[in-house]
Order: sequence, then C-alpha cells, then structure tokens
Amino acid sequence: MRYQEIKKLDNNTLQRELVKYKKEYLNLRFQKSLGELPNTSRIQAVKKIIARILTMLNNLNNKIKS
Repeated sequence: MRYQEIKKLDNNTLQRELVKYKKEYLNLRFQKSLGELPNTSRIQAVKKIIARILTMLNNLNNKIKS
C-alpha cells in the first residue's frame, strides 16, 4: 500500500487497515520462526506499511487537535 493510497483513506478505514496489517505482521513473524516463510522481505514491507498508516493517523489526529 503506497502513501498516496493511504492518504485517500479516512480515520476509521485507517484503523481497520492497521489492525489487518498488524495481524499479518504477527503471522509472518510466526512463519519465520517456524521456518515456513518463503519470502522474508514481506516482513519489512508490512512494517513499512504499518509505519505509514501510523504516521497518517498521527497527522490526522494533530490536525483535529489544532
């Protein structure tokens, strides 16, 4: 998910996407520890997506407070 796509989403949708990607990240970590993960680069990609979503949520919350 690119930043432009995240930018178009509203607060509730961002919260749902954050939960979805956090679950995926947890599953990827378990797969890696069991040696079942064929594509380890997906972990880094999911972490970046989570960071992008959190950044956007913080920006939205700061705009609301101001």
